[in-house]
Amino acid sequence: MGFVNLRRAAISAARAVASSSSPVLISRHSHSGAGAKKIVGVFYKANEYAGKNPNFLGCAENGLGIREWLESKGHDYIVTDDKEGPDSELEKHIPDLHVLISTPFHPAYVTAERIKKAKNLQLLLTAGIGSDHIDLNAAAEAGLTVAEVTGSNVVSVAEDELMRILILVRNFLPGYHQVINGEWNVAGIAHRAYDLEGKTVGTFGAGRIGKLLLQRLKPFGCNLLYHDRLRIDSELENQLGAKYEEDLDTMLRKCDVIVINTPLTEKTKGMFDKERISKLKKGVLIVNNARGAIMDTQAVADACASGQIGGYSGDVWYPQPAPKDHPWRYMPNQAMTPHISGTTIDAQLRYAAGTKDMLDRFFKGEEFPPQNYIVKEGELAPQYR
Repeated sequence: MGFVNLRRAAISAARAVASSSSPVLISRHSHSGAGAKKIVGVFYKANEYAGKNPNFLGCAENGLGIREWLESKGHDYIVTDDKEGPDSELEKHIPDLHVLISTPFHPAYVTAERIKKAKNLQLLLTAGIGSDHIDLNAAAEAGLTVAEVTGSNVVSVAEDELMRILILVRNFLPGYHQVINGEWNVAGIAHRAYDLEGKTVGTFGAGRIGKLLLQRLKPFGCNLLYHDRLRIDSELENQLGAKYEEDLDTMLRKCDVIVINTPLTEKTKGMFDKERISKLKKGVLIVNNARGAIMDTQAVADACASGQIGGYSGDVWYPQPAPKDHPWRYMPNQAMTPHISGTTIDAQLRYAAGTKDMLDRFFKGEEFPPQNYIVKEGELAPQYR
């Protein structure tokens, strides 16, 4: 099913749930026949914003807009935002759920311990992109299928990355803060505001999002570099005007701006530590919409304080939601937000429809689109190996 049709299906589903006033914890038992499944969805709570947009599907209140459809097929659908700890609502349903749906924006951390308790669990779906909240090796060993809606929010994230680059390069936030604080000090902004043109921008990772970012950066006249386990096709590489750097650290040392676009794996976890950061250009700008745990949290905070990192922006933290005392909230020269880049309304329509499509295939015993599999028949997708 193409994204145009998926979008139409999602909009239709959205309209069906727009007027719902159900509480955040939603559990309605339907008539269970042969093959009925218990499906649990974990999504962020929207509170007063849930009804402000009929296409706001990604919140707990609207639950991807698939309740009526699931219940019409005899399945139980339980939705909650309460996901952490032994007394959480999610934990109560772990022993007998068949399908767990979560998102990167409010991830249900699926540990090996939870997988062991989940005796009926068959399928783990990520409504969006990025399934590192799941212990993928444990899922593979247990024979579970893990899948996500590949491509559903790549445009959303790439656009957000470009915005963050410009915010850092132009030193935008101090000017904004001056306005809301009743101040006016041009020098306080201009002393570290630059043009993007002519700067060296490197992306660590050139998959779907990385390629889209390079495409959007080309008109700015930057010197574009990329590092990835796979080199881009030479024709596309020429179109993008990007140069491949085989060695990551060699590329990083050249960059005025670094963008992180690689998955979180055992190899990339904590990769940007104090030592690696110390070898970057003084005052380097970093954008990270990939995963917070790729960075050493304290090393980033210390480097922002010392000026080694001139600015840091992203929407990913570890853990999520970020605790109130997370050091990135208080470090200087940061432009952080909650995890929002991939959950625009347009993205929600795509990943809601993609999730519904995979559930439908699952009920029918059909294969998913090959690119959606993260774990299949005990094997991890290449990017997570």
